[in-house]
Amino acid sequence: MKSSKYYLSPFSQTLSSLKKGDIVVLMKGITKRFPGVIANYKIDFDLRYGEIHALLGENGAGKTTLVSILYGIHQPDEGEIYVYGKRVHFRSPRDAIRMGIGMVHQHPRLIDTLTVAENIALSLKDAPFINPVPNVEELIKEYSEKYGLKVDPKAKVWQLSAGEKQRVAILRTLISGAKILILDEPTTSLSPPERNDLFEAMKALVEEGASIIFISHKLKEVLGISDRITVLRKGRKVGTVSAEESSPELLIKMMLGESKPMSIGLGLGKAKDQLHKVGHKVGKKILEVHNLYVLGDRGEVAVKGVSFEVREGEIFGIVGVPGNGQRELVEAIVGLRKALKGVIRISGVDITNKGPLAVINMGVAYIPEDRIKYGLVLDLTIAENLILKDYRRPPFSGRIMLNTSYISKWCLDLMRRYDIKTPDINTPVKYLSGGNLQRVILAREFSHNPKLIIAFRPTYGLDVAATEYVQKLLLQEKQRGAAILLISEDLDEIIELSDRIAVMFEGKFMDIVPAGRADAERLGLMMMGVRFHEEDKDTCGKSL
Repeated sequence: MKSSKYYLSPFSQTLSSLKKGDIVVLMKGITKRFPGVIANYKIDFDLRYGEIHALLGENGAGKTTLVSILYGIHQPDEGEIYVYGKRVHFRSPRDAIRMGIGMVHQHPRLIDTLTVAENIALSLKDAPFINPVPNVEELIKEYSEKYGLKVDPKAKVWQLSAGEKQRVAILRTLISGAKILILDEPTTSLSPPERNDLFEAMKALVEEGASIIFISHKLKEVLGISDRITVLRKGRKVGTVSAEESSPELLIKMMLGESKPMSIGLGLGKAKDQLHKVGHKVGKKILEVHNLYVLGDRGEVAVKGVSFEVREGEIFGIVGVPGNGQRELVEAIVGLRKALKGVIRISGVDITNKGPLAVINMGVAYIPEDRIKYGLVLDLTIAENLILKDYRRPPFSGRIMLNTSYISKWCLDLMRRYDIKTPDINTPVKYLSGGNLQRVILAREFSHNPKLIIAFRPTYGLDVAATEYVQKLLLQEKQRGAAILLISEDLDEIIELSDRIAVMFEGKFMDIVPAGRADAERLGLMMMGVRFHEEDKDTCGKSL
């Protein structure tokens, strides 16, 4: 049964009169101020029928604020918005949805205690009043197959990885029948095959009459999928260019200004040469994982007999589609999840099923998958977040009270060293951009020269400058002698940074590949469960 017929866009008649190139969204002179910050200043932006229009800019440039105004999350202080030629005043996302606008947020807004199907049912005004979930489950299966976005309709949202939540949000927007789509970093958690599937879906949607605003920090994606590109810098519009007439060099100049180095966003080759990646000697074993089994949130075995080691001065990369056991593996190592079977050692000490404090005391730094949910306390200040691992011990505290004088000096020094842009150390972290949020975590975790660094998707959602900054820091820590476990879905990042690469699928390692012999296409196929025969492994290394 094609149950999707019940959820057709209410704007079919309006759309039928439009032709390619007609303006469907016009934003004129948009200005938005927050306390102490001008997020958008007199921005003009338009979206045309049947196009993919990319928004590009550094973290904090004003991209998300601009599209949040279009979606009704914020109201502009100045300016006008027209949708399908009609001037609109959106008081909430509900108003925007009624006008056929859908948004996929960088951090999906879902109800954790409900299932995937229940979350999507809540967004469908025409869903059957009595027991809508079975119909919605059919819809999810239909759209999952159509667009290659695999997700279990019956799974509770709290059981999903960040990447799986992103897929749910994309499916929810597609199923709702929106014809103006805002996609805020939709590819960050997708494998290369899934990314290609999404791009094909985006092209198909445009052919069907959709218009898409696409926010991404990946220049290759923007140039490859977009028709036009608008660049923002420090809350102002720099300009709009045709993708066909643009280049990475031009976009970076527009994003960062003429004074910034042109190497940013164009690869890590120079950085790796400077940090002597090639030929670097590794030292003793720091992390050892042997025959590890870990249960997932639904009681299934999520990690199945995984074994590996990470040595001093080595980056061991794990790549895989979200939901294949990476989160459970990491949580078992850092003490957030019990192991069912197996052994975890740090510097020869068995820490299997020890708590997080015991792991911290072994000199482990942890960059979590979701910086907002697991890395920071948003209502606390920058200073309070910077000392979360230290406040118990001297010189940060005495017998009774915190040593505020020492803490202030310590935090100011970290803010300077890690270039955290903020008025002062007492600013709540919730007011910082994504790049600065990650810098706070990096400053806290790296401040005591950890022997082991576990970096779970450390560049997720960051702009090109912030991404390169994080990657260079990891290489510097490796050069210092730290052992680094890097988990990412970004094949380019994994291949660029890692010395060895494990491909994880359905809780197991498909292979462990020397980075120098890694091939992105084959690694991508292994992420989808394709196993190569021995004679086919000339570019992918030796199988386990």
